[in-house]
Amino acid sequence: MKKLSSWFFSITLLAATSAHALTLTSPDFTEGSAIPSKYTCQGADISPAFQWSIIPPATEAYALIARDPDAPNKNWVHWVIYNIPLGTTSIPEGYQAKVDGTLVGKNSWNQSTYQGPCPQSGTHHYRFELYALDQALYVNPDLTASQLEDAMAGHIVGMASITGTYAKH
Repeated sequence: MKKLSSWFFSITLLAATSAHALTLTSPDFTEGSAIPSKYTCQGADISPAFQWSIIPPATEAYALIARDPDAPNKNWVHWVIYNIPLGTTSIPEGYQAKVDGTLVGKNSWNQSTYQGPCPQSGTHHYRFELYALDQALYVNPDLTASQLEDAMAGHIVGMASITGTYAKH
């Protein structure tokens, strides 16, 4: 009976989670489309805007990680921001974290900033991952993406992503 109730709980949790599936969009590019050069090393190199909705009920804060899984190391990080306050449902173009208490982690350049797509060759995919967390993270500033992922373990109540592409021209 215990095995059956555990299975039922898993199915119920899955149904409850999908009913509150976090969504992430950008007015600057759509899922799978090219990221405009304005947001890359060949343009102004500012962050695109993002919006999210269908907030999971237990959400208290958000985190966002932008990465390039096509880079030689398979995980080149372009942006790490966390402790985005509850009540926030968008990030404007050229977002400067720390204005609203949001913290900025270190990207793969060891910088606490957004650095846009800049592939050495070919077309790369850039995945922007938004995490809904059940609490703000009381951690040291300037975390790497890996350290942030460790800190988020057990606190993620929802996740959404959007992926764009870019090739230098």
